[in-house]
Amino acid sequence: MKSSPGIQAVIDLTAGASGGTACVLAGQPFDTMKVKMQTFPYLYKGLINCFLKTYKQVGIRGFYKGTGPALTAYVSENSVLFMCYGFCQQFVREVVGLDKQAQLSDLQKAVAGSLASSFAALALCPTELVKCRLQTMYEMEMSGKIAKSHNTIWSVVKSILRKDGLLGFYHGLSSTLLQEVPGYFFFFGGYEMSRSYFASGRSKDELGPAHLMFSGGVAGISLWLVVFPVDCIKSRIQVLSMHGKQAGFIGTLSSVVRNEGIAVLYSGLTATMVRAFPANGTLFLVYEYSRKMMMSQLEAH
Repeated sequence: MKSSPGIQAVIDLTAGASGGTACVLAGQPFDTMKVKMQTFPYLYKGLINCFLKTYKQVGIRGFYKGTGPALTAYVSENSVLFMCYGFCQQFVREVVGLDKQAQLSDLQKAVAGSLASSFAALALCPTELVKCRLQTMYEMEMSGKIAKSHNTIWSVVKSILRKDGLLGFYHGLSSTLLQEVPGYFFFFGGYEMSRSYFASGRSKDELGPAHLMFSGGVAGISLWLVVFPVDCIKSRIQVLSMHGKQAGFIGTLSSVVRNEGIAVLYSGLTATMVRAFPANGTLFLVYEYSRKMMMSQLEAH
């Protein structure tokens, strides 16, 4: 049975949601340390120091602060990302004059992924904002930037609505777009080039779990090496805007470089690199297999 574009979109969305869930569960503790080190670099000497301090301050649960918003963020982002990735691949085919069923090159798939990420950013920004604020709540309270709070998702949401209204959830949107659009070009490009290398002339659909995991890891590292400084500024904007009016991307970047140096833009990179391989490897493994399973059931009917 040949799937319609609507059914294909639902399959891509569901597979993306499954992959996003797996990605969060595999990498959340490292993401928490990344955000802490990006926002308060002077408090932590490195990954191990951040781990030990966080464990001492708030215990194991501290590494999972923001897991609810993180799940919402990554499930929303990856659902929209992979659904739009399918549509954007068709758009690229039309632009370059290919048949609807034609295979795109690795470069063309990278362009389609970059286009899809601009839609995913709209779903990601609000939930990423709540997640980052929850992850750094302890540091914000200890530094006196905010009063003692309840540290719940709802208390953060109410605070944003009360202070800035609905538009408050889009603090850092320009930084998110600046991060996502080029980042996902390298993300999908790295994934497809790695798969092409392992397939070496065969169909990529024949690749096993190990190759998919490794290719997903390459995708994650490719993305973060390119966009990490932008992500650092985005985290600053999203977290520190709860303390008062925060400068935009250029203003925040200039202030950070002038006062703290360029090296601080890479605070938390180690945590991100350690997280990137298992988290993104799991993302693509679950995405590919759940998508393949749903396609097989559809064809069987």
